[in-house]
Amino acid sequence: MPLLPRPQFRHHTWEFPVHHMRGGTSTGLVIWAPLAPSEEALREELLRHLMGVPLEGEWPGNRQITGLGRGSATSNKVFFAEMETTPSGPRLVSTLAQLAADHGRVDWSVNCGNMSSALQLWALDTELLQATGTGPQTLDIRNTNTGVLTTSRMVVSPDGTLATAEIPGVMGQHPAVDLFLHAPSGAKTGRLLPTGQAMEVIEGVRLSCVDVAVPMVIISASDLGKTAHEPMSDLTRDAGFMQRLQQLWVAAGLRMGLRRKDGSLMSAEDLARSETVPKVCIVGPAQGNADLAVRYFTPQTGHPSLAVSGGCCLASATLIPGSVAHQLAPKSASADLREYAVDIENPAGVLSTTVVAATDGHEVTIASAAYQRSAQVLMRGYVPLQGASHRLQQALAAVASQAS
Repeated sequence: MPLLPRPQFRHHTWEFPVHHMRGGTSTGLVIWAPLAPSEEALREELLRHLMGVPLEGEWPGNRQITGLGRGSATSNKVFFAEMETTPSGPRLVSTLAQLAADHGRVDWSVNCGNMSSALQLWALDTELLQATGTGPQTLDIRNTNTGVLTTSRMVVSPDGTLATAEIPGVMGQHPAVDLFLHAPSGAKTGRLLPTGQAMEVIEGVRLSCVDVAVPMVIISASDLGKTAHEPMSDLTRDAGFMQRLQQLWVAAGLRMGLRRKDGSLMSAEDLARSETVPKVCIVGPAQGNADLAVRYFTPQTGHPSLAVSGGCCLASATLIPGSVAHQLAPKSASADLREYAVDIENPAGVLSTTVVAATDGHEVTIASAAYQRSAQVLMRGYVPLQGASHRLQQALAAVASQAS
C-alpha cells in the first residue's frame, strides 16, 4: 500500500502530512494532491500555515520561523503531486505553488526545474511508484502550471540503491536525477521569441526575451556596467542596479505579453511585484572552460546558483542567431535534430545542459533540453496547523474521514 497518511486531529489541532524535500538547489514541500482542499482559497491558507508566511497582508523581514520555508524564493516552493494513468503507463501530475517570505500571495504561474527533480524520488518514497528491477527508471511528469512534459530518470544500482551524483551548490553525493524537458518552447507565451525579435534594445540596454521552459529576459551584463562574475550579494545590495533591473524586466514583460492566471495581460504593476515571471539574468564571457557566465534573478531575488529551467532557456538562446546569448556563445544548429552541450558558469559552479535542436535556416526548433540534478527526502511527517480557520479544519476533516 502507498505510504500516504491523511490529515489527523491530535492534541486539539489538525496536523497535515508532508514530505520536506530538496530538489537540485531548491527546497520545499511535496504534498499528495488529494489530501489538500480543492478550493483555491483554502489550499492557499494551508500553504501559508505550512511555510510560515503571513496569513494576510505583508511582513517585511519575515524569517519564516513558524513554518518550513527558508526565506529565499528557492526555498519557498510547494508541489502538489498525484499519479494518473495514460496509455503508455503511469504519469505524475505536478502543480507548483511559489511563495515568498514577506507576503501571503501565492504564484501558480510557473514550474520549477530544480524542485521537479524531487518528484520521482517522492513517488518512490511514498510507494505510489515501484522500481522495476535495476537500471534506468523513468517517470513522465505533466506540469499543470505550464503544460510542459518532463521525463525524470533515476538509476537503480545492482545492490538496490539509487545511483548518486554530486552537483554544484550541494554537499555530497545524493540520488541522481536526469530531467528531460520535452517541447519546452513557448511554455508560457506560446512562442520561442515572445516579442518576435531575437534582440530588443530598451533604454540603451541589449536584451533578448526567450521562452523555453520559462519566459526569461537575458541581458548583456556589460550594458549595465557588470561582468556576470560579481558575488550575488554585491548585486542585490546595489540598489541602483536592482532598480534598473526591475525597470528592464517590467518593460520587457510588457513587450512579451505575459498574462495573469485568468488570461488577462499583466500590467506594469503586476510585473513589478511578480515573484516568478519573467525570470531575468545578466550574462557575460566565461572565466573558465564554460560557454558563458550568468547571474540569475527570480526576478525579485538573486539566485544562489542557476535554476535549471532558466539554465535550459539560456542554453537554448545560444542557438538563436542574433540573441544576446548567441553573441557570447554562438552555437549553430543544423537541419537535423542534434544534441548541443552548453556549460554555464554560475555562483555555485557550472551547470551542464544538453539542448536538442534543429533549424530550417529561418527558425530554430527546440525539441528538448536536459540537465542532471540530485534529490533528497529531508523529512517526512506531520505539520500542526496552529490557528487554522474553521473552513480549513472542516475541509481537512472531510479528507480524513474518507476511506484509505
